[in-house]
Amino acid sequence: MGKENLFQKIKNIFSKKNEDDPAFRRKMAEKLDGKYIKYVTERENGTETVIGREGHSNIVGENEFAVTCGITEIFRADISEMRAWELLSLEGAVLTAFDKVSERERTVVIYYKYYR
Repeated sequence: MGKENLFQKIKNIFSKKNEDDPAFRRKMAEKLDGKYIKYVTERENGTETVIGREGHSNIVGENEFAVTCGITEIFRADISEMRAWELLSLEGAVLTAFDKVSERERTVVIYYKYYR
C-alpha cells in the first residue's frame, strides 16, 4: 500500500493537469485566495491596460472568486466557470471567465505583491 501512494504522488507530479476539471478550477481558486495584488491588467485587442492597483483576491461565499482594488470590485466570476493559471515567473496569474462586474467574457492578469 505504501508503494501505491508513492506511485500516485509521482504520477500527480508528472501528469498533465486537466484545466476543465471542476476540482482543478477549485484548487486554483483556493491557491489564489487571499493573495495581495500589486496591480491588475486586462488584455484586449493585443494591448494590456492597467485596470486596478493595490488590491486582493478572495473566494466569496463558496462559489465565486473576486478581485478587488481599494473599494472597487474589478472582477467577479463563478469558480466553476473560471479558467486560471499562474504565470511562469510565479509573480501573478491569468484569469479568464464571464465577469459579473462588466457582464462579458474577460481575461485579466493579477500581479502579486510581495512582502519581504
